[in-house]
Amino acid sequence: MAISLRLPEEIEARLDRLAALTGRSKTYYATEAICEHLDNLEDLYVAEQRMIEIRAGRSETIPLAEVMKQHGLDD
Repeated sequence: MAISLRLPEEIEARLDRLAALTGRSKTYYATEAICEHLDNLEDLYVAEQRMIEIRAGRSETIPLAEVMKQHGLDD
């Protein structure tokens, strides 16, 4: 899938230098950066949504001690 990105000039210059120094394409590094951080961004979104649900009273938390007991980790 093709996408278009507008990068700040400083970031574009850094990407240009890195690509020139390594002989790899800017696309390669953009893809690597996205792949490296997409899991974290997805996790952050889920955590934020979960917090909204908890604060609104639409979801409950489970104490850590109970979770550990359920999984046989309570020593």
